[in-house]
Amino acid sequence: MKPNANQEKNHQNPQDLKVSQKDDSVTLSKQEYDELSKAAGQKDEYWDKLLRQQAEFDNIRKRQEKERNEFIKYANENLIVQLLEVLDNLERLVSMAEEHKQDFESFLKGVEIILAHLYELLKKYGVKPIETKDKMFDPLYHEALMTVESDSAKENKIIEELQKGYILDNRVIRTSKVKVAKKKTEETKEEKI
Repeated sequence: MKPNANQEKNHQNPQDLKVSQKDDSVTLSKQEYDELSKAAGQKDEYWDKLLRQQAEFDNIRKRQEKERNEFIKYANENLIVQLLEVLDNLERLVSMAEEHKQDFESFLKGVEIILAHLYELLKKYGVKPIETKDKMFDPLYHEALMTVESDSAKENKIIEELQKGYILDNRVIRTSKVKVAKKKTEETKEEKI
């Protein structure tokens, strides 16, 4: 299919335009001039829209960052309020213990009640202690602070928990500090004989 004369005229190559060598001017048809004017007007309109959208995206990003920072800042507010209740109970207990210095049993009972309350609070927020009793050493959950030679315990068995470790929703937030058994060496066995 052959293009008609108007299509050929509209799709001229830039080299086909008449350019005067004297003053670098270009001769255009009225239609070509109108199309260029329209395109120039659209360019300004598109540029303005682009600038507005960039400003809008920048404002959205800043607002989201501010909201995120606010969320992080106050995310634990509920937990902290509940921990303040535990702190209040401890302060009351200390105050009562100072008044009744002879009543150690009541003091101990009060501490146990507060500890139970604190453990329940942690459990409510998905925090649970790492089990160490009768467990083998696992570097993902335990940190060996000491090793002790032993004939009775298996190699790498946890003998004693020195500090509790905790998991928050299947993520270790603090490893358990433990004492681990190791087999006696021949030198140690010979020293005892």
